[in-house]
Amino acid sequence: MSLPPLNKREQVRESAFSMVWSQQLNEAFKNIAPYYDRGNQVASLGCWNWFLRCFMSLIELQPKQKVLDVCAGTNAIGIALLKREPTLEINAIDRSVDMQEVGRQRAERLGFTINSVIADVHTLPFPDNHFDVVTLQFASRHLKIAHMFGEIHRVLKPGGHFYHCDMLRPSNKIVEKLYYAYLRMCLAGTGFLFRSSPAALNLIQYFIEALEIFYSTEELTVLLEEKGYAEVASKGIFSGMLGCHRARKPVLITDTV
Repeated sequence: MSLPPLNKREQVRESAFSMVWSQQLNEAFKNIAPYYDRGNQVASLGCWNWFLRCFMSLIELQPKQKVLDVCAGTNAIGIALLKREPTLEINAIDRSVDMQEVGRQRAERLGFTINSVIADVHTLPFPDNHFDVVTLQFASRHLKIAHMFGEIHRVLKPGGHFYHCDMLRPSNKIVEKLYYAYLRMCLAGTGFLFRSSPAALNLIQYFIEALEIFYSTEELTVLLEEKGYAEVASKGIFSGMLGCHRARKPVLITDTV
């Protein structure tokens, strides 16, 4: 598959997948929500918690910081952060009521409070310069990600940090083909095992196609820098099948007379 250039990638992605994003994903995640975490453990051959630990190892925290977890799903990130620093104010935003209900129950069982907002994350309902830390994990492929990076930049305080992790497109073509073959097999197998609904099963091909025209770890670094982030650092896992990024919103120093 011939990839569109970076400056056209978002336009191509939106043209190809806007219908899925706006109409089909929410119905699929309604079915997936009760077994989302268990399904990911199976599909990742037991590596899911390790992926989470790799991502968490990038995140630096201070007591009482204000954190936003974008596309929070079942609150895996918010819970992991609160386990490390219980004084954090964790805010979660996701458009799936069902995923957030599972996440609320998980947090409550552990005695944690996570403030939940149900909304389209492309327009974050928060003021400018509001959060010390913003996280986004395993959702970028389903978003207008260049726009999303801009929104996250807007709500971050100057000097605040953004942490990102997702399945990405491997740069190596052989690894890429093997990766997609495995994903087709494991998504179908997981769907059968957990008796996924037709709405979820019908999106298996979309998950592959979304990766085929997504970004590599290196390309996302470029995109973050173009959106105004500084000190962008990345870490590729399994030859770029998974990528993590850390970036900072610069502090603007204005001259005074």
